[in-house]
Amino acid sequence: MGLDEKFAPVRIAFYDKVSELFIKIASQFGYPDNSGMPTISRFPTGVQPNGASIESLPKRITYFPPAQRPENWFEMIFGTTPRVEPMPRYIYETQDEGFYNFYIENYKNIFFLPNWLSEFIQVKLNICLDISVLEIVREVLFIGLVIYSQMVILRIALSWFIYINPYTFPWSYLTTAIDWTEDALQGVIPSIFGVNITGSVFLGTLGILADSLNHLVFTMPFLPSEGQPTKLVINNQMKDVLVFHYLPTLWYKYPIPNDIREFWFRERPDILKYMQTAYGDLGLHLLPDSQIQMQMIQDFTDFYHPPIL
Repeated sequence: MGLDEKFAPVRIAFYDKVSELFIKIASQFGYPDNSGMPTISRFPTGVQPNGASIESLPKRITYFPPAQRPENWFEMIFGTTPRVEPMPRYIYETQDEGFYNFYIENYKNIFFLPNWLSEFIQVKLNICLDISVLEIVREVLFIGLVIYSQMVILRIALSWFIYINPYTFPWSYLTTAIDWTEDALQGVIPSIFGVNITGSVFLGTLGILADSLNHLVFTMPFLPSEGQPTKLVINNQMKDVLVFHYLPTLWYKYPIPNDIREFWFRERPDILKYMQTAYGDLGLHLLPDSQIQMQMIQDFTDFYHPPIL
């Protein structure tokens, strides 16, 4: 009788005890009545809850590192500054939909901020119509990832030159900035035929992160969930688009930012008139705070000091 056969009863008893332990733990959460998370989605494969088929959408193609497109002699000699390629937003105005409508082409690999984060940025940070700050943050992150990826490439190249000691000045600064990633991932990423591929895998991860910034879409003043999938004819071609139109949800849920209302009152009375006509029955504060306060003071004066006839 072999050792496997001798220890078979012990092994089976151990398996049974572990199984009983897990059943007891699961019973605290409603097992067996609670079947757990469903293995099949409620929606058909490849279909979003809004009804748009993911598989039928095209894929937006961008490149990392970014393509070099020099525009002057300096850039031809020294190279161009890496630039992010954001999704273009096509703004339009109509008499029915208002002044803050826009649409973007719909792709399977674009993504958005979560609703709660977009709401926080618009309500708490007051970044609503002017998203230049968000674009600058994205540009800085993109350039930072590009520069760091070039440092990783240089560090990998140095490892192939055995006569260069990477721990001496000035290479020690580069080693300090890069080698921590190898120490962190050394036990996670295996070697292939004795060759350490940690740097290459990390470089590919940096490229994916940087390229994903090209596909991040900011939807201010709307929430990402307000986009409505439809089709439009663009340049004589039928394309899938996401349309953001009418009144943003946050402008109904929260007061419209005062600087926007001031802009309507001072410079764009046509927008103010449209908002009062289209959404005046919703009880929105459309006049700027200064005008509302003046109106309150006037009402107070008229009430306590009526004009003498």
